[in-house]
Amino acid sequence: MDASARWQSGIGSAASRLGTRFLVFPQPPFIQGYERPEMIWVSTPPDAIGPGPADGRMYVIDPLLEKQPYRFPYLPPYAGALRPPAVAGPDGHFDNIPLGTPEFEAAHAYACVRRVLDICESYVGREIPWFFEPTYPRLEIVPRLNWDNAQSGYGFLEMGIDEARGTTQPFALNFDAVAHEIGHLVIFGVMGVPRFDPPHEYFAYHEAVADFIALISLLHFDTALDLLLRRTRGNLLINNELDRFGELSDEKQVRRFSHSLRMSDVSTEVHDLSKPFAGALFDILIEIYQVLLFERGLSDLDPRDFRDLRSELSEEEIEDLLSASLAADGGRLFALKSALEEARDLVGEILVRSWELLDPHTLDYREAAEAMIVAAESGRASRFVDSLVDNFAWREIF
Repeated sequence: MDASARWQSGIGSAASRLGTRFLVFPQPPFIQGYERPEMIWVSTPPDAIGPGPADGRMYVIDPLLEKQPYRFPYLPPYAGALRPPAVAGPDGHFDNIPLGTPEFEAAHAYACVRRVLDICESYVGREIPWFFEPTYPRLEIVPRLNWDNAQSGYGFLEMGIDEARGTTQPFALNFDAVAHEIGHLVIFGVMGVPRFDPPHEYFAYHEAVADFIALISLLHFDTALDLLLRRTRGNLLINNELDRFGELSDEKQVRRFSHSLRMSDVSTEVHDLSKPFAGALFDILIEIYQVLLFERGLSDLDPRDFRDLRSELSEEEIEDLLSASLAADGGRLFALKSALEEARDLVGEILVRSWELLDPHTLDYREAAEAMIVAAESGRASRFVDSLVDNFAWREIF
């Protein structure tokens, strides 16, 4: 092999180590600012992804005939006829598949699942097994059913369609919806599955944390970070994309994170009960972000000076104190972005690593909060332990 051939071979080898390219919509494409997908890399190299897409952990199928959602005892694998799979381009990547095709939906669903798995595995520092192993070594992904829901379960992820806007919007193109479902699966994979009925708060915890995994995952998209910070000028204490989960239309918002609900304000219904814990996670994220801005000279507002910043200061006072304004200096966008990314990763690491300390048979909110504090104390977020304690106490979890 001559020098030129060796050089070309080295370039190809290095490129494969980067992973594989896909196009993903960080938010549904009908939301302003997210009309175009973003190019992302997933960790799996091109030579390890086959048609489908499919790899050693998951595979996508597109049933030719209408399929009913899985329901016990009817479980994977699907044995019916299939439409042609999504296939990589000549370079081994999937970012050239035309938008609006079934193949794009298949590739998009795969990339969303792999993206969330990559993020959570990077935080815990190891591969996260599927809870349904060894029965099924791989997750079966069905990107479109004629069904107004999405679900994950024993060996499968199925995505339906949303017609609330008068047009068909596949959940396979809704990153939040996919990320929420995979959030449930990664929690099971790290913490384990209860063999008997756990405390009621266990189910609410699952909903809160699956929502928050979707939020943390959204913050790994440059498109989302840039739009968020430009629209808010760095002030994440006001309503913005971070306050929403899984937008189904421009008007309807689901599971708002930014709220003042405490345990005494909610019912025992699982989704309602999930709100105080989800709100505490959001508050911790924003407080760490604001502390980093203050320490870096990007803001005059130190949240540690207040017991409850949003009730002690008006929105106008908060805006006045936040000197991190893009209107004053557009060049600060990248400094703000760096602070938000660091806060994102600190909270993500604390949360995911806390799962290893939890027993699903005894888990309640207090135990979950204490596990996060222990995870913070033993990691690089140790200086923010007081923030965790204060925010969980304010939500009446302690």
